[in-house]
Amino acid sequence: MAFNGFPAEALTFYAGLEADNSRTYWLANRAVYDRSVKGAMAELAEALGDRFTPVHVFRPNRDVRFSHDKSPYKTQCGAVHEREGGGMNYVQGSAAGLMVATGFYHLAKDQLERMREAVADDRTGPDFVAAVEAVQQRRLEISTGLEPP
Repeated sequence: MAFNGFPAEALTFYAGLEADNSRTYWLANRAVYDRSVKGAMAELAEALGDRFTPVHVFRPNRDVRFSHDKSPYKTQCGAVHEREGGGMNYVQGSAAGLMVATGFYHLAKDQLERMREAVADDRTGPDFVAAVEAVQQRRLEISTGLEPP
């Protein structure tokens, strides 16, 4: 099975789900989800091969038990691969398009200390700044995942 990308139908599916996040819409469009979203994500996971196994694809249902927003379905499909040492690779498709991310969800105390030391170090800090600037020049977004205060 070859990965040929996420079809435009997946974007249309999620745009419709954002407009009508109901069981009626979901059931009427389940075949589109299975083929264009879930199927494409499975193709991507297979194409990544052994280097990125296992890949965990998140379920489409939301846990609404403790949420104020009771919409039953997620408006994106995400998959994650955990690397050795706790790093993560993440991919997500939605009506907005494709997002790819990598990093750490939660650093262990010793990992956080080493990272802070490396960034503050006069020998490695400039390399870190140069790497960030190179990514920004390619018009890619760098985010900590945290909202500004």
